[in-house]
Amino acid sequence: MPLFSDKSSTEYDAIVIGSGISGGWAAKELCEKGLNTLVLERGRNVEHGKDYDTANMEAWDFPNYGRMTAEQMKDYEKQKRTGYTVSPEHVKFFVKDSEHPYDEAPNTRFDWIRGYQVGGRSLVWGRQSYRWSQMDFEGNAREGIAIPWPIAYKDIAPWYDYVERFAGISGQKEGLLQLPDGQFLEPMELNCVEKDLKAKIKQHFNDRMLTIGRVAHITSNDNQYEKRGTCQFRNRCMRGCPYGAYFSSNASTLPAAEKTGKLTLRPFSVVHELVYDENKKRVTGVKVIDQNTKKTYEFKSKIVFLNASTVGSTAILMQSKSNRYPNGLGNDCGELGHNMMDHHFQVGATAKVDGFEDQYTKGRRPNGYYIPRFRNLPWMPETKKDFLRGYQFQGGAGRQNWSRAVAEMRYGAEYKNELMSPGMWTVGMNAFGEMLPYHENKMELNYNKKDAWGLPTVLFSTTIKENEEKMRKDMAETAVEMYEAAGYKDVKPFDKGYGIGLGIHEMGTARMGNSPKTSVLNKHNQVHDCKNLFVTDGSCMTSAACQNPSLTYMALTARAADYAVSELKKQNL
Repeated sequence: MPLFSDKSSTEYDAIVIGSGISGGWAAKELCEKGLNTLVLERGRNVEHGKDYDTANMEAWDFPNYGRMTAEQMKDYEKQKRTGYTVSPEHVKFFVKDSEHPYDEAPNTRFDWIRGYQVGGRSLVWGRQSYRWSQMDFEGNAREGIAIPWPIAYKDIAPWYDYVERFAGISGQKEGLLQLPDGQFLEPMELNCVEKDLKAKIKQHFNDRMLTIGRVAHITSNDNQYEKRGTCQFRNRCMRGCPYGAYFSSNASTLPAAEKTGKLTLRPFSVVHELVYDENKKRVTGVKVIDQNTKKTYEFKSKIVFLNASTVGSTAILMQSKSNRYPNGLGNDCGELGHNMMDHHFQVGATAKVDGFEDQYTKGRRPNGYYIPRFRNLPWMPETKKDFLRGYQFQGGAGRQNWSRAVAEMRYGAEYKNELMSPGMWTVGMNAFGEMLPYHENKMELNYNKKDAWGLPTVLFSTTIKENEEKMRKDMAETAVEMYEAAGYKDVKPFDKGYGIGLGIHEMGTARMGNSPKTSVLNKHNQVHDCKNLFVTDGSCMTSAACQNPSLTYMALTARAADYAVSELKKQNL
C-alpha cells in the first residue's frame, strides 16, 4: 500500500477520512474515477495477511489459554462489558479505553467499541449483509417519527447491486418484501436442526420464515475476486482473514484503490478539524495531528469524504467551528450529535433438540440462520403490535463437545467414553430490534477533559425508551413461541441486558434529510450548505431499520462518490 512520505504532496483531488467499511469504499470509487486521493487513518497501518499473526493459532497457543489477566483488563474498563472485544485473539484490533477515554451521563450507558487501524472495524465486523426495504425508508414518514428520509429504496437499489457484486455476498433468494433479494453467491447450508426449525416455522406460522444468513464471504470461485480466496469455514474471522474470503477494506476496496495508482495512505493521522472557507462555502482541506509525534499538518483537496465512523465523524464536525458554523460544521439544524441509534439485542431464547443424534456438522460455518422482520408489516395488519417498527432474529444450532466437561466433577472410563461422543443438539436465537431516533439520545464534546492529543473527549447520554422495552418483551415471547411450536425441550427465554452501542451499529448523529432546518446532510450525503463535503458512514442515517447496516453504508458511499465526481466534472463543487 503506498504510504505517505515527506516527499508526498499536501494537495489532492480528494481526501477520505477513515479507512473502514465506508472509507474504503470512498477510496476505491474516487480513485477508480481518476481522482488523486489521500486516505487519512488515525490508527496504525495493518498490512493484509502479514499482520494477521493470530490467524492460525489454537487456543492453547495463547498465554493463559486465551484469557486476559486482571492487570490487562484495567485498560478495558468499558469494553470488558462487551466480552468479545477483550480476547487476546483479536484485542489488538480494538482500542484501549485507558488510552482513548470517554464518559457517560449519569444513569446512562454507551458501549463505544472502536478499532483504530487501517481497515478500521471492517477487520472485525460480523459480515451480516442485508438490504433495507421500501418499508424501512418510509417508516419515519408513515408514522410521523423524526423526519422523513430524503431517498427511497429505488434510489439505492442499483447501488446495492453494485456493491454486492464487488464485496461478494453469500445468501439465498427468498422473495420477501421486507428483505429484498440481492446479487448473491452460493448460500451457506443450514444444518439438520436449523432445517428442521425452518420447516416447523413454515408449518406453524404464516407471518415468518427462516433462511440462511446473508454474509460478505466468498463461497465460490470467481475470477472477479482478484487475490481473494473462498471461505475455509474456520470461523476465525475476527483475527483477520489471510484468504481474503470475507469482505474488508484491507482485502478488497483499498487494494482496488491502490491498483489505480491514485491512492496515498497516511496512518497515524488524527483529523481534528475541517477547514472551511466562508466565501467559497466549501471545505478547503483538513487539519491533522500526527498520532506519534503530535506535529500538526494541513492537507488540501477539492472534495472531502468524512468516514471516521458515526462518533468520530460527528466529533470532527463538532470541532470544525467558524463564524458561519459556531456550533459545528453543517449544524444549522441543531441536530448534530443528536438522534443516536443502535440495534438493541441480547434478548431471545435457547432450547435443546432431540432426534438428530446420528448427525453432525462439518467445519465451523462463520454464519447462522436469519429470521426476517415479521412485526408491524404494513401489508399485513395482523402483524401490528403495541410498539413501532420491528426486529429480526439471528441464531444457530450445534452440538455440545468435550468443552461441556469443564464444569463437571466426574472421572472414570464411562466419563471418558462420554467425552468421545458429541453431546446433545442445542439451538438459540438472538433478536436485533430497531431503535427509534430520539433527539435526547446524544453525544457531546467535553472540553474540560482532553485526550492525549489535546482534543475534547466525548460524553454520551443515551438510553432505550418505552417502545424498545415493549419490543424486547415481544422478542423473548416470540422466540419461545417458535421453539415450543417446533417441539423442542427445555425452552428458556433470556434478556442479558443492553447498553446503546453494544450492537456496534451506532448511527444517526448527522442525519440525512430534505431541509437544513432539520438535518445535516441532503439526499446526496452532502452537508447542506457545504457541497464538497460528503458524510457516508453511520452518522448519516435517518432511521435504523432492524437489518445490519454496513451494506447500506457501502451502497450510500458508492452512490455519493459517483455523484461527487459527476458534480466535480461539471465544476459545481
